[in-house]
Amino acid sequence: MAGAAASRSGAASGSAAAGATNPWLIAVVVSIATFMEVLDTTIANVALRYISGGLAVSADEASWVVTTYLVSNAIVLVASSFIAKRYGRRSFYLACLATFTLSSVLCGLAWNLESLLIFRMIQGFAGGGMVPISQSILADSFPPAKRGQAFALFGVAVVVAPVVGPTLGGWLSDNLSWHWCFLINGPVGILAFTLVYLLVKEPEGLKQERAEMKRRGVRFDIIGFLLVATFLGALELVLDRGQTEDWFGSNFIIVSTAICGLAFLLAIPWLLTAGNPVIDVRLLASRQFGSCFIVMMATGAILIATTQFVPQVLQENFGYTATWAGLALSPGGLVTMVMMFVAGRITGIIQPKYLIAIGCAIIAAAMWDLTRLNADLNFGFFAWSRMILGLGLPLIFIPITSASYDGLRPDQTDQASALINAARNTGGSIGVSIASNVLAHREQWHQSRLVEHVIPSDPGYQQALQGWKAYFLQHGTGAADAQAQAMAAIGRQVAEQASYLAYIDVFYTLSMISLAVIPLALILRRVDPGRQGGGAPGH
Repeated sequence: MAGAAASRSGAASGSAAAGATNPWLIAVVVSIATFMEVLDTTIANVALRYISGGLAVSADEASWVVTTYLVSNAIVLVASSFIAKRYGRRSFYLACLATFTLSSVLCGLAWNLESLLIFRMIQGFAGGGMVPISQSILADSFPPAKRGQAFALFGVAVVVAPVVGPTLGGWLSDNLSWHWCFLINGPVGILAFTLVYLLVKEPEGLKQERAEMKRRGVRFDIIGFLLVATFLGALELVLDRGQTEDWFGSNFIIVSTAICGLAFLLAIPWLLTAGNPVIDVRLLASRQFGSCFIVMMATGAILIATTQFVPQVLQENFGYTATWAGLALSPGGLVTMVMMFVAGRITGIIQPKYLIAIGCAIIAAAMWDLTRLNADLNFGFFAWSRMILGLGLPLIFIPITSASYDGLRPDQTDQASALINAARNTGGSIGVSIASNVLAHREQWHQSRLVEHVIPSDPGYQQALQGWKAYFLQHGTGAADAQAQAMAAIGRQVAEQASYLAYIDVFYTLSMISLAVIPLALILRRVDPGRQGGGAPGH
């Protein structure tokens, strides 16, 4: 979401960021770069099965491709505003764009999982600086009267990218290879870099602000940044590796948890007392902004987790190609795009806290609908479920802008914007980790319970065994082989049923998370639209 500070800068400097260039051309250019960055939050989701097979790793390990990007993206978001002000917005934006493009190509050329994760992390760091700076450039390029139209164009790019991501990623994986999910950013990034370099200017007001910060010796809070990065990174390690490492039966998990806790305990007093902290923790401790932060984390968890696990179940259990798995998400994305405009209209009429609560209830209903998972479901079921989700998401993303900015000082709005965006990405990473752990644990649990009935004395087992044996005998299999194949078929049925039940548990968990944050939405203060800083919705 665009910070009000950026808006004030724009009001002061007019069309300084656009120079003599048509500001609508600037809007298109920064939207291309933003589209590319947001696209990469979802484009790899449907390709995880191909990545897992191509790099000879488990599906759980392949999911790190998503979570490492989200965590590194969230870490940089909290620092991007200061870096842009201190070292030049245009220079920082170009550096992020160039690094993002190069790291995308390197992701496509990765030779093993470790190299892919390193390049993906660099890609996330670079991408984290692009979106908030794009919003600031837009605010500076347009006069206040036209700024809303510019952010509408920007918002469309932000909403369309997650819709296109799974479908495009699926098509590329099916018809070329998973590498092209990343390599495609190469030519697009070069085009965007060239256009930004030629068209976007540094406003004089920002040059003066940078000179003043340099004169006063304002320094980046490197200690606070490292503590926050260590906390988030260690937390991600614990959540991602806990299941495979047997949780606290592993020294690795114990050490990672200790580092995570220590970084958190050291960060709080430092951020409270530092002169220029990387995060204003008092914001997070306030009822209004803190509640918005948690709601956005939960929303990000559900959005990113479902974008990964719905295509995953379609490919693994229903035999869909990556393309068709991506297409199952597309109708929901289109509904979200339309609802963005509807939510924008009604936010000024209905209090944000009620819209957020309704949005959470709709999302919970969509997740609950997915708990009806069974082998007889068709494409329409998953498309419809995603459309229900698409109805709810904008009722959170748009109103939370008004609610989170309410009562903030003008100097806090930039950081509020960064923190809300970081909450979505951090929540998404945590959501994927929780869903992965629930899936793995519950699949083992359900398989253990089902296997208890696969014993010679069980009538149901004997009936199934004889049925399968007769089937194989009818198809020309010998008696001895028919018995073995019948037992193998029952084993596959047990594994498949355990998988369905585990996915049901995942969607049930996500439904409970959505319901749990409704009380947080309802305790938000009433918002007076007349005193809002305003901004565009975060992506």
